[in-house]
Amino acid sequence: MTSMTGSIRESTRTALRRLRLSGMSETLETRLAEAAGNRLGHEEFLELILQDELAIRRDRQVGRRTKAAQFRDRRSLADFDWTFNTSVKRRQIEELATCRFVREGGDILLLGPPGTGKSHIAQALGAHAIRAGFDVLYRSVFDLVRDFLHDEAVVGSEKILAKYLRPELLIIDDMGMKQLPKRSGEYLFEIVLRRHERRSTLMTSNRPLTDWGKLLGDVPSATAILDRFLHRATLIEITGRSYRLKDRAAEVAKADETCGDTPTAGRKRS
Repeated sequence: MTSMTGSIRESTRTALRRLRLSGMSETLETRLAEAAGNRLGHEEFLELILQDELAIRRDRQVGRRTKAAQFRDRRSLADFDWTFNTSVKRRQIEELATCRFVREGGDILLLGPPGTGKSHIAQALGAHAIRAGFDVLYRSVFDLVRDFLHDEAVVGSEKILAKYLRPELLIIDDMGMKQLPKRSGEYLFEIVLRRHERRSTLMTSNRPLTDWGKLLGDVPSATAILDRFLHRATLIEITGRSYRLKDRAAEVAKADETCGDTPTAGRKRS
């Protein structure tokens, strides 16, 4: 295949644009030169440019799904501090990152005090699910309730309910941060009921399960939610210190060191 060169005819570029093969168009010159330099066969060359197109399409799809997921932060397991709270079992979380639980329609409940990494893990698992080809939606429980209240006031709840039923993985974060408005239990129960054993749901909470009735202001709904949700859920309890307080303590210590290096002449001590 030594007759190939790095130049591309304009007619070829036009054809690639019309066929929407932008990945192939971006790398074709490089691949032509590579084919000529390495004496690649026609089939090897074709495979390379097809893989380029597939890679571009995959990256764009991941980008679209990530935007649609509405993550609060971009998180990954690669930047999670596994040594800070040893109650977080790395092997267990990395097994969940394979997304087998999503394929099987399983659920996850992360329980633990504020700042112990629940939201980080939840969003990182969501990112893994997106890369595995699944649609994901991330919402705090407060966003969820506001969505329903707003939608009911405008056009009814069916449209917003469809939004929460559609993704293969729904992440509901921050359960327990404060008491929820009236009817919250109804909305959450409807979602859990309709998704149960069909699509996966991941929830995080910083309050014991016994407090959910008080948080929702509806003990029967809380009982029904937990009965359904915990049926096939993996329950992960996280204990230990807050990452945010650790970072704050480090900032204070650094500030103290800086003050200690500052000349004290003229300064008054309380």
